[in-house]
Amino acid sequence: MDTGTAPALRYPFGDVPQEGDAVQVAPGVLWMRLPLPMALDHVNIYAFDDPDGWTLVDTGFQSKRGQVIWQKLLDGPLAGKPVRRVIATHHHPDHIGMAGWFQSEHGADLWATRTAWLFARMLQLDEQDRPAPETLDFWRGAGMDPAILEQRMAERPFNFADVVAPMPLGFVRLSEGQVVRFGGRDWDVRLGQGHAPDHVTLWSRDDNLVIGGDQLLPSISPNLGVYATEPMADPVAEWLAACERLAGFAQAGQLVLPGHKLPFTGLPLRMRQLIDNHHGALDRLRTHLSEPRSAADCFAPLFKRKIGTGEYGLALVEAVAHLNHLYHLGQVTRSRRDDGAWMWQMKGTVA
Repeated sequence: MDTGTAPALRYPFGDVPQEGDAVQVAPGVLWMRLPLPMALDHVNIYAFDDPDGWTLVDTGFQSKRGQVIWQKLLDGPLAGKPVRRVIATHHHPDHIGMAGWFQSEHGADLWATRTAWLFARMLQLDEQDRPAPETLDFWRGAGMDPAILEQRMAERPFNFADVVAPMPLGFVRLSEGQVVRFGGRDWDVRLGQGHAPDHVTLWSRDDNLVIGGDQLLPSISPNLGVYATEPMADPVAEWLAACERLAGFAQAGQLVLPGHKLPFTGLPLRMRQLIDNHHGALDRLRTHLSEPRSAADCFAPLFKRKIGTGEYGLALVEAVAHLNHLYHLGQVTRSRRDDGAWMWQMKGTVA
């Protein structure tokens, strides 16, 4: 893919949909937003008009406020037509949070990858009052700031059950290479990786629409995190491989409908940016690891900005992801510090 002359990113829709309203981005396609209680304060939702009702892509968090907003959308822009199916691009709660509500209260079918459904349902059932011992060990191994660790040990951790509606049995499986039909269009199912396992992207065969979820974001890079569930995972390798593969389908005129921020065109350039962003971070990290460092010591070269307490957790798991990647490439070594933190260093350097 030659991006030397690739068109710049453009944002055709300057007006962001307000709460309870929608913006039409293509024939029979509505763009909506639901709020999130975090720095990234919204998630994009899309509705596709079908003769028998609506197909929704993603849903937002489950909450009383979310239900009120959805009722406004159902009565307003969606004009009282039934929701027949919900497509979950991936298992994260801001995307699948209200899928179970639409299944149980509105009789909708859920379309998702098997991995996304299993992860979401497992995590929704795994409610914890305090962090699991394995999670605490993982945080210690990452070199978490002792004051933050002490605070988190005494707090209820983030639980899917707090923001994801109960998910009944039954879903329609989406798989790589499938062709599915909704919204008056045929769509190729192409799976991304790295941010979430088996992340669905959908590419229209009938016009220039691409549903990107969090795999194809315009102005931010999605979190690539490692967690206690799979502490030696290498999501960076999965991300880079997926981006290279999906870049082969990118065309400048495609209108990408992302999970956050604004719909955009210029996907070939954006794919190269998404790839280069992590190669640049890895190069800076290699230089930083001339001396032994914990994951918590690696924020500056990776993010090039100060990390606050609200971003600390996501920054930590992404730092582990990049260190794991260098480890799997055979470029770094690691050893335990007395407090249990892993200390990472480039091979061939002397402490």
